[in-house]
Amino acid sequence: MRVAIRVRPASDRTAVGPTTADPTHGQLLVVRVREPAIAGRANEAALRALAAALGVRRADVTLSRSIGKVKFVEVDAPPDILAPRLEALAQHSAPSARLDSR
Repeated sequence: MRVAIRVRPASDRTAVGPTTADPTHGQLLVVRVREPAIAGRANEAALRALAAALGVRRADVTLSRSIGKVKFVEVDAPPDILAPRLEALAQHSAPSARLDSR
């Protein structure tokens, strides 16, 4: 399943969700990470955070396309399992959306 995300590097905490509207790419799931956008560190942190929030292994999440802070990610998991998790993250209703102690 393909997921469109917007990475916000150098954030004060790591968190996944809610969504934001993008005029070009539509709805994007926001992924905040502490790592700076240097040498792919923010991308890797975003993929780890997304995998953790979706409850899949990091190896099941791959970056397929990158346009600045907008990333298109392929998640290798059944859509019937991912869809409710993505919906919850989009609403940012799950307390587990925060992935660190801050």
